[in-house]
Amino acid sequence: MPPIGQTVSPTPSRDALKRARQRAALLPDLLVEAQRVVSSTISGWHGRRRRGAGENFWQFRPFVDGESVARIDWRRSARDDHVYLRDQEWEAAQTVWLWADASPSMLYQSRGASVSKESRALVIVLALAELLARSGERIGYPGVMDPVISRNAAEKIAAALMTIGQKPGFPPDDRLQRFSEIVLVSDFLDPVDEVLGHMERLARRGVRGHLVALADPAEETFPYAGRTEFRDPETGARLTAGRAETLTEDYRRVFAAHREALADTCRKLDWGFLAHRTDRLASEALVAVHARLAGGLHASGRRI
Repeated sequence: MPPIGQTVSPTPSRDALKRARQRAALLPDLLVEAQRVVSSTISGWHGRRRRGAGENFWQFRPFVDGESVARIDWRRSARDDHVYLRDQEWEAAQTVWLWADASPSMLYQSRGASVSKESRALVIVLALAELLARSGERIGYPGVMDPVISRNAAEKIAAALMTIGQKPGFPPDDRLQRFSEIVLVSDFLDPVDEVLGHMERLARRGVRGHLVALADPAEETFPYAGRTEFRDPETGARLTAGRAETLTEDYRRVFAAHREALADTCRKLDWGFLAHRTDRLASEALVAVHARLAGGLHASGRRI
């Protein structure tokens, strides 16, 4: 379990290659799992439908004073004593970037979780890609795949990650443009100033972000007692505690403060923030993040 705020040292190239191969081997099964999560939890959803310019009918709704009479549907209005407008479905594609952290700390998995943080992050990202593709959104993965509008965007991302790979650390942001959105899925255990600096830099460029902060249950509760050796997966550094239970209170306080700093900055930037444990269902995170993405615009087009 990596210590919070531990400075990350470069990993040897041999270890990086091994790590990349292990991650690539995971992707086919994780893609199947992501598709299963989408099918089992989002059945019947209609994506990010919202009122706007387009050719496809969405709904009838009551006329409100001040709106254009040209949009009144007189045939529908003739059925009763109300006047109805005919809304079309918004069809302008939104660019949504997706990213799952590839840092070694994401490999951590305690006995209390059935999956590693890395596996959960990739499932969330691929499931979001699958879901957003159904809504016709433009989907990309920074440093790996340029944005595309494709029904099989999730498969394209998985294939790109298998062939191109991904470097640890925050994603490159040179391609992210104003009004685009990015979903960052990570344990965010880098020094908090580095994480906040990256967030603020994206926000200054007009990018709207959504953080999914993953944690293994043991990382949150610190259930250790007695003589325990901790090893940092980023650096290999080791710490031996004679009585680990004496560290519990301080550890939980530091962990909570780290998370609160992230959440507080998200509130200030009007970004989404979700804390998700790997002993919970992936579908819980998927539904929550999708709801935040879907609520990013008022019907008038003003961001919330």
